[in-house]
Amino acid sequence: MLPHIQNRPICPIFFLIYVYVLCIPYYAALYQAYRLLTNIDQHKAFSKSSVRALRTIKNCALTILLGLVLGIATIMMMFTGKEDITGIIALTLISIFVTSTIATFAAVLHRLLQKAIDLQSENQLTV
Repeated sequence: MLPHIQNRPICPIFFLIYVYVLCIPYYAALYQAYRLLTNIDQHKAFSKSSVRALRTIKNCALTILLGLVLGIATIMMMFTGKEDITGIIALTLISIFVTSTIATFAAVLHRLLQKAIDLQSENQLTV
């Protein structure tokens, strides 16, 4: 039986808080992706702003990944043996895979862009 507050189960309240908190880094990463695409459109792809945007996207993806792992651990502790949670676990594992792929891609692009900017500034000094 779930604990209750004023004849309502506590789990939906915690679930909504969890979802809203997890939306914060998602929308932050979405805004940074918009800024990155704006930089590319304005021919400023090789700028410090683009590097910061990629770093922020990577950090947001890692934050979402951590939140998903904590969420699946909590679900497994709460509902083990009580409910059939295989669908929830499968969806969370797929989300973890997608988020880790985005984080890895952003980290690789961040490193490549940083090296390209360093080479560009080095070449400007030698001319």
